[in-house]
Amino acid sequence: MSTDPDRGRATVEVPADVKFTVRPGRLAADGPLGHVERPFPSEIVRLSAAKGSVTLELSVRADRKRSQALLRTWVAHVRNLAQGLTLGVEAKMKVVAAHFPMKVSVRGEELVIENFLGEKFPRTTRLIAGTKAVVEGEFVILSGHDVEQVGQSAANIERVTHIRDYDPRVFQDGIYLVERAHLKEAN
Repeated sequence: MSTDPDRGRATVEVPADVKFTVRPGRLAADGPLGHVERPFPSEIVRLSAAKGSVTLELSVRADRKRSQALLRTWVAHVRNLAQGLTLGVEAKMKVVAAHFPMKVSVRGEELVIENFLGEKFPRTTRLIAGTKAVVEGEFVILSGHDVEQVGQSAANIERVTHIRDYDPRVFQDGIYLVERAHLKEAN
C-alpha cells in the first residue's frame, strides 16, 4: 500500500482476478470465491480500480486526523475484501460443556445446539449468508469469503449460548471463539 497523506490518496495492490465496482452508496467486489457487497461512502471517498490495484482518494480535507482514519479504514476494507475473495476466511470456536453434554450440529444454514444446560428445546442461530460451519469434535470451524460475515456469525453463536442468571465462574458452558476470523493460509 502506498499512501500520500498530503493529497489524501492511497493505492492498494489487489490480485488481478478480483474486480471492484462502485455504485451510488455501494461497493461490490467479485472474486474467485464469490461476491461481496457493502455500503460505501462514495461522496467522501472515491474509488478507482485498475488491473492489479485500487486507488482510494478523499474528497474532503486530507490534513485532518479523522479524514486520514477514514482513508485507512477503507484501505483495510478493500485489502480484506480482495484477500478474502482469493484466499478465504476462517474462524475457530470451541464447544465447552462442563455440566451437560451438548450436541452441536449444522442443519442447512442454521447451527443447532441441543441439550444446552439440560434444556428441552434446542437453541438455534442462523449463519450469515456466505458463511459455512463444520463441527469437528469439540470445535466449530466457520469459513467464508468475507471477514465481517464470518466474524458476525461467530458473534451470533457466542450470543445464543450466553448464560443468564447463573454464576459464570461455575457455569462455563457455551461455545467460545478461540481463533478470530483470519485469512486462510496460501497453499
